Amino acid sequence: MPQNEDILTLSYDFLKSLVPILSKFPRDQKFLLADRMQTLTHDILDDFIGAYYTKDKAEKIARLKPANVKLERLRFAVRLSHDLKLLSNQHYGVISRKINEMGGSLGNWLKFLEGKMSSR
Repeated sequence: MPQNEDILTLSYDFLKSLVPILSKFPRDQKFLLADRMQTLTHDILDDFIGAYYTKDKAEKIARLKPANVKLERLRFAVRLSHDLKLLSNQHYGVISRKINEMGGSLGNWLKFLEGKMSSR
């Protein structure tokens, strides 16, 4: 399913664009909030890669559901960063759109897999 590769590319490109933004956070937040956001993004990418290379549909779903929760945690961290004026409105908008795009792709992947599970 080609959309699975798309979500890997989306999340990798998101991480690649996020790192330079986070490196500009003030020192007191660089090692706290910025590090947390980067770690969450790495973990989400790891979950997507793990699901992509798993053959069993139930196991794929089990790997993707935690990624959904991590995406939500990332949304809150991004929102907090914006509220604390650590992210500009422009960066906040771009990052939020990319997170929503990943979330939409993840939701579609889960619906596809869950549809296949129920048709057994």
